[in-house]
Amino acid sequence: MFAFRASLGKTEKSGRIMRVLGLDPGLRNLGWGVIEARGAGLRHIANGTCRTGSGELATRLLELHEQLSAVVARWAPDEAAVEKTFVNRDAAGTLKLGQARAIALLVPAQAGLPVGEYAPNAVKKAVVGAGHAEKSQIAHMLALQFPGVKPDSADAADALAVALAHHFHRRTGARYTAALEAAQAKAARP
Repeated sequence: MFAFRASLGKTEKSGRIMRVLGLDPGLRNLGWGVIEARGAGLRHIANGTCRTGSGELATRLLELHEQLSAVVARWAPDEAAVEKTFVNRDAAGTLKLGQARAIALLVPAQAGLPVGEYAPNAVKKAVVGAGHAEKSQIAHMLALQFPGVKPDSADAADALAVALAHHFHRRTGARYTAALEAAQAKAARP
């Protein structure tokens, strides 16, 4: 099923389905959300949180890897998008977050998925229209986009926003590329 799903998504413009996995990395809680896009239409598929307990860092990273691998296997995304890590005052915490983010990048890459990376402000701007939007504004836009969907956690909500931002970025980028190619073709005509 995985190989079949992966082959479906590459031509979203022709009405085929593109399934996007959004990831909000964290060592204790790694949020994930899966959406499907068919042209401009969007549909929520699933969301959740990969959770680790306390203990050795290596064991917790392995738990994240196993849980996220199961998510990828079950929901068969075509592409993935990961939120970039911000640096905070706690260097040790930032390093651990970076290691969890590495798992979030590694698992989709192991599955052969293209992986987009987005800064938190870019996600907010894509979803809400303002790079410094509040969490409540993001939640409101998610509720409008996916009525009745209850995210598993705040991290899962953030992951859905990352998936949505990736979808918007892909659509905007595709329109820009098509317009540029059309302009170049027109300019090349005698």
